Amino acid sequence: MYSSSASAADSPQGSTDAPVGEDRTRDRVLSMVLEDGPISAAELGKALRLTPAAVRRHLDALTDSGLVEVKSMARQASGAGRPARRYVVSQGGQARLGDDYLHIAVDALRDLQKYGGSEAVDEFVARRFQDLETRYARELEGIDSLEDRATKLAELLSADGFVGYTREAGLIGFNNLNQPINPALQAAMAAVQLCQGHCPVLGLAKEFPQFCEHETGMFSRLLGVDVRRLSTLATGGHVCTTHIPVGRFYTANAREKRVRVKSTRQEKLR
Repeated sequence: MYSSSASAADSPQGSTDAPVGEDRTRDRVLSMVLEDGPISAAELGKALRLTPAAVRRHLDALTDSGLVEVKSMARQASGAGRPARRYVVSQGGQARLGDDYLHIAVDALRDLQKYGGSEAVDEFVARRFQDLETRYARELEGIDSLEDRATKLAELLSADGFVGYTREAGLIGFNNLNQPINPALQAAMAAVQLCQGHCPVLGLAKEFPQFCEHETGMFSRLLGVDVRRLSTLATGGHVCTTHIPVGRFYTANAREKRVRVKSTRQEKLR
């Protein structure tokens, strides 16, 4: 897609980026924005071992092509000061990264709704997720820990193109008054967020919300707990996020300083 080649000056000393073509490097930048967004240019440069100039060049090109966009976010510590610039894959980018023939499926579902009604569409989506749930359930057999089940589910979603990962949530560390949070309260509020950085059927989900509804129900049944959808790509979010409460499965220990939740990926600087 991109024909020019990168120069050695693009990368810091010791970097592996110098011999890699512009197109491949830009794909790496896009992939990381897809998986870790919102993410800053500095974080991208550090993770990919690129100079600030190289990162800016790739991000500018991806922004100009409509694949990524900038989100201004309040700084986590106090919320004061200049908003931090973070990059995410745009809605247009999500669509372009999807199936080029997705419009055919959209047209087919529109016809199904026209002649069979909304119930026919709902039955079709339900059957699709029933098959998916059966396959995922087999892979989750024998995994008892809720966090481990969520981690495995994220891996299965990634294998199907949804760029799945988990991150810890809940009360961790200190409150706004810089006072340590009670371990028992930490345990009760512990949670994991199941995230999906890409949706291969975004065009369908935007027009037919049954896809998101049935997927949420599938997650709840596979994990054995009530889950809550915090955001979806279909409704304008930069990532699909599902909140999974795990606090009920912890027994608070007064001697513990904090509760740790296993995750496949922890979000930074949010």
